[in-house]
Amino acid sequence: MTDRAITVEGLSKRYRLGQLHVNLLSEHLSNLFRGKNRTPPQEFWALQNVSFDLAEGEVLGIIGRNGAGKSTLLKILSRLTSPTRGRATVRGRLTSLLEVGTGFHPELTGRENVYLNATILGMRRREIDRKFDDIVAFSGVEGFIDTPVKRYSSGMYVRLAFAVAAHIEADILLVDEVLAVGDAEFQKRCLGKMSEVARGGRTVIFVSHNLLALRALCTRGLILDKGEVVLSGTAEEAVSAYELRNLGERGRSWNRPAEMPARDLAITEITSRLTGQQPNITLELDVTLVSSGEHKPAFIAVDVLEPGGTAILQAIPRLDGFIDAADRSHLVSVSIELPPLIPGEYLATVWVGSHNTQTLDEVREGVVFEITDSPTEGRTFPHTRDHGYVVPRSRVEKKR
Repeated sequence: MTDRAITVEGLSKRYRLGQLHVNLLSEHLSNLFRGKNRTPPQEFWALQNVSFDLAEGEVLGIIGRNGAGKSTLLKILSRLTSPTRGRATVRGRLTSLLEVGTGFHPELTGRENVYLNATILGMRRREIDRKFDDIVAFSGVEGFIDTPVKRYSSGMYVRLAFAVAAHIEADILLVDEVLAVGDAEFQKRCLGKMSEVARGGRTVIFVSHNLLALRALCTRGLILDKGEVVLSGTAEEAVSAYELRNLGERGRSWNRPAEMPARDLAITEITSRLTGQQPNITLELDVTLVSSGEHKPAFIAVDVLEPGGTAILQAIPRLDGFIDAADRSHLVSVSIELPPLIPGEYLATVWVGSHNTQTLDEVREGVVFEITDSPTEGRTFPHTRDHGYVVPRSRVEKKR
């Protein structure tokens, strides 16, 4: 029988939102006589009765939307926070890749931070000496290793931090969204490292919005929603179910809920429609925005995503800031000429900002649209997404 590496039983975590401020007994009595009421703190359950077992050598992918409780679960397993109820038993040496770069000191050089951070993560000096060159080579910051990290770009910083954490030898590895660090080349390297770890017989819990990576790396899958386990099964079962849940919650139009926070420039409504026929289909979006405060001139970008939430296309029709605060109401029409796509449903995220690093508002996966026609002219055979989502226009010639 395979030994259990992790056992989670009835795990629940409660947070209090707001707090009761009563500094002195006299102040409390004064408030009572004056008839002042204090609003008691509200409770928020980040996790509720979560249970599962993980055998040695298994790779578990945890899926869920932001706020589902994924990071809270990993923090409890890492002993960074304690549960309100239930317990989690971990057998073996555990390393976490959660908040990459925690423990780095800005005044120290990259070299000094490698030794400092690796020591915090449990490596001995001799082990760090042996792996130092591999860590630096993996990070790609060789030319700056003796420069204080406060001079690093954000990409260099997280690459070095990830490289340190990824070279820790542990029985159990907890990974939270590490494939989002660095540029595309480094993310590929991260995926390769995670694949190497997964094949090496170590127990891994892997949290990511990259469903393609979860499918490739994980043997088991678990879906969290509002702190509760809604499905536990194989990785394929979990990913497929999550994709269906994602699509089921979307529509062809979107209206801003009343509880969403106010913005200086807010997206209030999105409607979508398709025109044309494969392989020449255009996605048209009508986006209504309202300026309620001063903001810099803004522009719009749109991501097209597969059902699991991974972006496959991005459209930025205009880079100049053509939406300003002079007018309070704006209606913007976006027209996107889609490439030939595998039939099925897709999602669209609408972003508005004044600079590519300054978001004024964003509606993630707000609307859904469906491609029904074959992307290949004259063909009617079924298509699957096993080999991707886009079918490029191509040709072949027989030379002899």
